[in-house]
Amino acid sequence: MARAVSRVLPHEQLVYFGDTAHLPYGDKSTAAIQAYSVKICDLLLRRHCKVILIACNSASAAAYELVREYVGSKARVLNVIDPIVAHIGETYANRTVGLIGTKQTVNSNVYKKKVDDLDAGVELQSLATPLLAPMVEEGFFNNSISENVIRTYLSNPVLAGIEALVLACTHYPLIQDQIKAYYQEQVAVLDASDVVARHVKSYLEENSLAAKASPAPPRHQFYVSDFTRSFEESTRIFFGQEVHLEHYPLWE
Repeated sequence: MARAVSRVLPHEQLVYFGDTAHLPYGDKSTAAIQAYSVKICDLLLRRHCKVILIACNSASAAAYELVREYVGSKARVLNVIDPIVAHIGETYANRTVGLIGTKQTVNSNVYKKKVDDLDAGVELQSLATPLLAPMVEEGFFNNSISENVIRTYLSNPVLAGIEALVLACTHYPLIQDQIKAYYQEQVAVLDASDVVARHVKSYLEENSLAAKASPAPPRHQFYVSDFTRSFEESTRIFFGQEVHLEHYPLWE
């Protein structure tokens, strides 16, 4: 997500927080995710962030309303779910769309509720795929192990007859090519990162919040609640460049 945002908004400084001490969020309780999210906001507000993007489907489902109330007028708060729902409604009216995500995202039923509220005739078929995020975090992608897991999930009857598939987890773009290969161009695979990044760009421009162009590139900041070499490597892969992670524990 950070990479997609930085690509469409090259002049914006990003302050990224990865809650590595509590990953994955997909199997955490709503109360726990809300507590983590509020603590993360404290750091982001101290770094004077003008917009806080909850760049996680599980956290967006569990904590968006609470975070928006907690932050108040100190910053704008965006989530990753609403832009995707809007895109589905505009592009796939009266069609069947699949969605894969964590247990927290799927069991919250937030996508289905919001899609149904559009009244666009979209039939949303959702499947929890809890092994995918930890699989990616451990570096198992673009190999036979990930291929077998992906095939097992995507062959589930719940996803039969879909015309598009929403990747409702920010880890999934790293296995996007394998998912596309499974469907052999018969199903459109929707990378939520690009949809959300375009939404953030539009939001900043419409609200006169966009940074002015500068000859010097912005200096992004990366924080984690628990430092691990494996996460540093996966962050480098996600962001597409070398990154320096600063350790910031949520609870001392």
